[in-house]
Amino acid sequence: MADFSPDAIIQVRDLTVGFGSKLILDRLSLDVRQGEILGFVGPSGAGKSVLTRTILGLMPKRSGTIEVFGVNVNEANDKTRSAIERRWGVLFQQGALFSSLTVRQNIQFPVREFTRISQRLLDEIVAAKLTMVGLKPEVANLYPSELSGGMIKRVALARALALDPEILFLDEPTSGLDPISAGDFDELVMTLQRALGLTVFMVTHDLDSLKTACNRIAVLGERKVLLVGTMDDMLNSQHPWLREYFHGKRARAAIA
Repeated sequence: MADFSPDAIIQVRDLTVGFGSKLILDRLSLDVRQGEILGFVGPSGAGKSVLTRTILGLMPKRSGTIEVFGVNVNEANDKTRSAIERRWGVLFQQGALFSSLTVRQNIQFPVREFTRISQRLLDEIVAAKLTMVGLKPEVANLYPSELSGGMIKRVALARALALDPEILFLDEPTSGLDPISAGDFDELVMTLQRALGLTVFMVTHDLDSLKTACNRIAVLGERKVLLVGTMDDMLNSQHPWLREYFHGKRARAAIA
């Protein structure tokens, strides 16, 4: 069941999303608390990315409400909506960098969209964000095709942080990374969350990320949020899918 909180920075209530006759989310409710890292997990195809994209306004909903910073985003006018979007950053699955743009141009893209500042300041922002995610300044001149998988994730994170957001959405941030790189990325996210006071909404399948990085975990299943709580709450649940996911053969090493 949903765990509602008075200090929620994102409030989703009775959200229903579908495509044609197929229902993906059915009256789903969820709170994301200010300053936490919330891990969002569920079976493949259950609608985790659909929820993220619906909150971001990239997919339409059939009913329900979504409030971010206390504002109903679906009823907000263009100016208010734009102001809210400036306060969040998004790292899409696989990074979603523009292949025809350099790293510098990719990171500057959201800044150019929302602000009008000098090229000198744009370049300073790029240098600062690359340092923040552990990359050298010369990476700015490379194209995505010249980057490793781990570097792509870090550049995408730098772009997500370009406007100094308060909320960070991460969609499968460690997918495709080897265990060492994935662990390093988790550490980076936790360090940035503490240093910048971020609220992080992280869709993931990575049990290590759930155990290491997340303050709470929300489980999506049967088109709703089945459970929200700590790793101990997940381990103690008797729901069949949660038992299999958190106690199955592939889970043992991660949660030991």
